[in-house]
Order: sequence, then C-alpha cells, then structure tokens
Amino acid sequence: MYYKNILETIGNTPLVKINRITKDIPATVLAKIETTNPGNSIKDRMALKMIEDAEKDGRLQPGGTIIEGTSGNTGMGLAIAAVIKGYKCIFTTTDKQSKEKVDALRAFGAEVIVCPTNVEPEDPSSYYSVSSRLIAEVPNSWKPNQYDNLSNSQAHYEQTGPEIWEQTEGKITHLVVGVGTGGTICGTGRYLKEKNPNIKILGIDTYGSVFKKYKETGIFDKNEIYPYITEGIGEDFLPQNVDFNVIDHFEKVTDKDAAVMTRRIPREEGIFAGNSAGSAMAGLLQMKDMFKEGDVVVVIFHDHGTRYLGKMFNDDWMRDRGFLEEKSPKAIDLIERHKHLKLVTVDAEDSVGEAFAIMRKFDVSQIPVKSGAEFVGSLSDSHLYASICDNPELKQARVSDLMQKSFPFVNPQSKLEEVSKQINRENEAVLVRDMLGAVHIITKYDIIEALG
Repeated sequence: MYYKNILETIGNTPLVKINRITKDIPATVLAKIETTNPGNSIKDRMALKMIEDAEKDGRLQPGGTIIEGTSGNTGMGLAIAAVIKGYKCIFTTTDKQSKEKVDALRAFGAEVIVCPTNVEPEDPSSYYSVSSRLIAEVPNSWKPNQYDNLSNSQAHYEQTGPEIWEQTEGKITHLVVGVGTGGTICGTGRYLKEKNPNIKILGIDTYGSVFKKYKETGIFDKNEIYPYITEGIGEDFLPQNVDFNVIDHFEKVTDKDAAVMTRRIPREEGIFAGNSAGSAMAGLLQMKDMFKEGDVVVVIFHDHGTRYLGKMFNDDWMRDRGFLEEKSPKAIDLIERHKHLKLVTVDAEDSVGEAFAIMRKFDVSQIPVKSGAEFVGSLSDSHLYASICDNPELKQARVSDLMQKSFPFVNPQSKLEEVSKQINRENEAVLVRDMLGAVHIITKYDIIEALG
C-alpha cells in the first residue's frame, strides 16, 4: 500500500498515555500526538480543509497565491498543500515566533514577512493588516483567514473529534486544548459534546490574552492585553472559530510555567512536543483537582519540539528570561575541572621531607595521608610550615607523627552550601568518591571557582 501524495497521510494520529508528569493525577491522561502529521502539527488538518473548501466554491483559483497571517504551523500546512496543488504562498508572521518556524516555511518555497508583535491588530504593520493589504495588491490571491474561516473548526469536527471518540472507545471525560484560533478546541469539542454532553472542554489560555475573562464575564477587556512569550495560544481579539458555548472553562498558564513544562515533556515522557503542549500540560496540572479516578483526559499536543530549538529548548534563551532555575552545584560537580587527575596522596610512613617534596612537585596546598588503602590523616602547607619553622629536624620525622585529622568524605550529591560549611580552619578540604569509586579532593579553591 502507498499514498498518492503526502496530503493523504494527514490525520489518524496516535493517542499516547502520559505517565510520569501526571503521576499525582488519579485520571488516565492521554496525549493526542499531532506531530505525526506531515507538517508536524495539527494545523495540517484545517489547512487542507480550508483550501479544499475554497476550491469548491471558487474562492481559490488554479495558479493562485495563498496569503495568510500565521505563527508558522498553519503556514506549514498551507505550504505543503500548495506544493501538491500548485499554488504560491506568502505568509506574514510575528517577530515572537521561533526562527525554526520561519525557516521551515521558506523550505517549502513560501515567502515569509516578519511583522512586529506588540501592535494593535488594526495597526498597518501588524501581521493581520499586512496580509490584508497584500490580498488587495496580489492578483488571483486568496486569504484563508484561519481565525474566522469556519472550515478551520469544521476540519476538527470531521476528523479530530471522531478520532478521539473512537480511540477512547467513547470513554473520554475531559478534553484539554490550548486556544488560539479556536478551531481545534471548538470543532473537536462540538463533536464530542454531541456524543456525550457531559464531556468537559477545558481551554488553555495565557496571560496577556482576552479569552478567559471574556468567557467568565462577557467583557472584552483591552486592559487584559499585553505582550506574552507563549506561542500558539491566546489572542487579543475574538476569532469567529472560538465558540465560547463549547468551552466549559479557561485556565491561564504563565509563560514560565509553559516553557518549563515544554522542556519536561521530552525528558520525562520521551515526546518531543512544542510550546502549546507545554502550556496544556501545565494547565492540566493546575486543574488536577477537577479529575478523579476513572476519568479519561485527552490533551492535544499540537506541534513538534523542533520548532522551538532556539527558544524553550535553548538554555541561554531560557536563562535570559528567568525561566531556567539555576541549580546549586553538587559535590560531584565541583571536581569537574580535575576529575581526570589521580588524587595525590602521601603514605603515613613517608618522611615529612618526602611529603613536602610531593606537595611542591604537584603544587598542592593540602594532601591526604594514606595507610594502605585507608585514609588516615592529612597535611597542609600551613601546618608543615609552622611545624618545621619551630623544629627543622621534623623534616626527618614520619608523616604519621605530624599529620592532622583525615579530610572527611562528603556525599557526591551534597549541595555546594553543604560542602562549603565543612571546609574551615580545622578542615581545609573534603573528599568525594565518583561513580567509579575513585576518590577526589575538593578544596576552597574549587568552592570559589564554583561561585564564579
């Protein structure tokens, strides 16, 4: 069996159980993995539907140009379909979108115009306005207008909803979806509620978006609008595809919580999903008290993590925005600079002079003392200096006669703060064993270096 073209592979995406992240939630949580679509996102479904509906009613003519404002995923779906069907594409997007998304669109031959994020929709420079202007300027062009084109939600009514119903054998109790255009949640939710009106449709919103307040109060509050980082969800206007009667509840998620969860998903579940999946999972955890034993919760994972390599999956990007929790170094981390070196020691039966020569050769200020395989004491250059100055003949004495107490061992997982407390005047270093059993020394200089 083979497909006639790549468009025939859209849909029939897998449903995968989430295990670790949701371990404290009594319900069964399933992720609808939309990354298996050819454009690696759920937007392939509605992109093809919008094009085919426009072809049927004559809005899109042969050899035409598709012009759309898109954050990337819809553009990808449109671009793939355009390649197969013989259309040109011009996309406008915002400067908050990841570079990977823009580059991916260009890979399919699309022209991409990047517009500022922090402007009103009616501003001439907004990606909505620029796309509308191009429609007037470019002959034989068509604007899908994913926000108000009801083919968007219809695609999910016809495809995504039935798939989820069949895959869960009608046992789904909750649907959790990030809300942007509203097409995914409202089309899918409408189908599921027709099957079972008791199914709860839970929308994920972001701070800086108007959806939640409008749902709860009926007020479109412009004071709710401000720039945010999260991609793929939230809006500063009310798209026609958002049917607030279908959505039972909106949960807001911060940029930070969404970004942190986006990184957790591949590390804990082995699923490389994007920012809206991170938002949805973070929102799900915030809503955990809504779920009980026996519930079946489906979460939409809209797109692929590769779209966010320069953002949520980039440590520097995360750190610059205060999203990356800087973890205190552990004892095992403090030996990184010299872990490849064998620990320098002296034998308890060596002479003090021999010990001094070894310390000078290896340029160390303190040295552990061993008797066979056991650590029995220590020497420091300050102690040796003071002792030999008082009595030069001590250079001939055995190390065991002059040694101080042995350096203590610390747990490899001990935090920097714990290790530093053990290094003082009486105790100038500590020892630690690595995973292979080799012993390493941690000195005050290692502590200072770790502190930057």
